[in-house]
Amino acid sequence: VQLQASGGGLVQAGGCLRLSCTTSGRTFSSSTMGWFRQAPGKEREFVAVVNWNMWSGGSTYYVDSVKGRFTISRDNAKNTIYLQMNSLKPEDTAVYYCAAAKTLVATRDLWNRRVYDYWGQGTLVTVSS
Repeated sequence: VQLQASGGGLVQAGGCLRLSCTTSGRTFSSSTMGWFRQAPGKEREFVAVVNWNMWSGGSTYYVDSVKGRFTISRDNAKNTIYLQMNSLKPEDTAVYYCAAAKTLVATRDLWNRRVYDYWGQGTLVTVSS
């Protein structure tokens, strides 16, 4: 299984970017996929996730610092998740990684990077002030 992330770049504060992450090698029917980020000198942190249940659809979760600015979505036909990032701030500067779990992750564990089985290579987002 491979995750290919793209869409990063340099943007001014207040601007927007859309990240994409496409999976290959496996179709995730009911599973958790999302985004983490790691700023220089900091731990990798949870950003957003979509829990997709093939029977009931998807639920989304966000870290408080991006709520109202970022939107995660999933296109099952394309095996792709997106992270639409609006109103970007300099503190959003980081390498963004997409991650996927083999099955649904319990809500209490969504923030824990250790429960994810697959990781993309990362895409750099730089927000200038």
